[in-house]
Amino acid sequence: MSTAATAAFAAANPARDAAYATPLDKLDPSRPELFAADEMWWNFQRLRAEAPVHYTAESAYGPFWSVTKYNDIMAVDIDHQTFSSEPGIMMVPPLAPGETPQLEGLAMFIAMDPPKHDVQRKAVSPAVSPTNLQILGPLIRERAAAILDGLPIGEEFDWVDKVSMELTAMTLATLFGMPQEDRRKLTYWSDVVTAEPGHGVVETREQKMGIFRDYHAYFTQLWNERVNAEPTGDLISMLAHDPATRDMSPMEYFGNVMLLTVGGNDTTRNTMTGSVYALSKNPDQYAKLMADPSLLPSMVSETIRWQTPLSHMKRRATRDVEFRGQQIKKDDTVVMWYVSGNRDDEVIERPNDYIIDRARPRQHISFGFGVHRCVGNRLAELQLQIVWEEIMKRFPEINVVAEPKRVRSNFVKGYESMRVVIPRRY
Repeated sequence: MSTAATAAFAAANPARDAAYATPLDKLDPSRPELFAADEMWWNFQRLRAEAPVHYTAESAYGPFWSVTKYNDIMAVDIDHQTFSSEPGIMMVPPLAPGETPQLEGLAMFIAMDPPKHDVQRKAVSPAVSPTNLQILGPLIRERAAAILDGLPIGEEFDWVDKVSMELTAMTLATLFGMPQEDRRKLTYWSDVVTAEPGHGVVETREQKMGIFRDYHAYFTQLWNERVNAEPTGDLISMLAHDPATRDMSPMEYFGNVMLLTVGGNDTTRNTMTGSVYALSKNPDQYAKLMADPSLLPSMVSETIRWQTPLSHMKRRATRDVEFRGQQIKKDDTVVMWYVSGNRDDEVIERPNDYIIDRARPRQHISFGFGVHRCVGNRLAELQLQIVWEEIMKRFPEINVVAEPKRVRSNFVKGYESMRVVIPRRY
């Protein structure tokens, strides 16, 4: 943020007043409508100061502990013996009395603990290895250049749809080894995975399950094609042929497909949009970047911190434990709020400001820590780096003309749409 934006951030407003007027034991930082309005910051600001490890007894997701400070989040993230990622890493509403899970047996390696987590992660890691990224890089650049060359000049358009969704879907389709004409299915399925029924993407659980059946059938066909063919370098072939994963159950396979879809789609596309938004709102930083392109890697890391594309990760306590003076019971839900840790001023100087030449730009928590650190983090950085290298060759500026429409989610911190105008080309 600029100095003016920082001052506005500190000014009183209804969301801030509500956050500080609510009794601390009633504070619920998980409300997705606050994320859609970009007004969740006040709850986290208060919690970091007054209750860094905080218990919410009642919420739409059941009771949970919030961990809001950078170093505390790191401590939870690296202690998978005490804080397990099983059975899931995302806050979801509890089942109603008598209701049964509709995706029985669904599993994914990010929601597993070692040693099973490690062997399944290892099976797909070659797809995002440095060697493979060297192969992917020129293809990503070619596609980014074509997308940018096709953008209208002097006309308003949706950056999310035209650029962020398009490039990330192309890359993910390549990683899956699926036809490019099907790439937007990945965008849609990713949105469905993280959507709560009744808020736009899907209206009912039944509709969501129907979409999942189509999603599952599509990737079952891909598995059957790969398992009966010679191994190739795509993610599905790696899962189908690796000794550690080729005998996994159909629902375990589908869970890993979901993980790779969301991980390869939402995070990068929302950071890509966030970079344009942040630079448009901070013209001094944009000018700094254009004057010194060597700042681009630093800008990429600062954007990933400032945006924080996934707001939280959930854990389950495996035993009774005292943590930072609080008594957490076995099986309690513990939520690491990455979005809050990245704004912790005890660790990050001026954390609400967007500063592309920070002394330590990679000091952020967006990729997590420990065994669950994001497997595709280098690919995410590579895509953002390439798209901005290509932008800087073409456009002196990209102007955001209205506040973006944000995703209604406390998990995916992203954008549904963002209207921009590119005034001219070089």
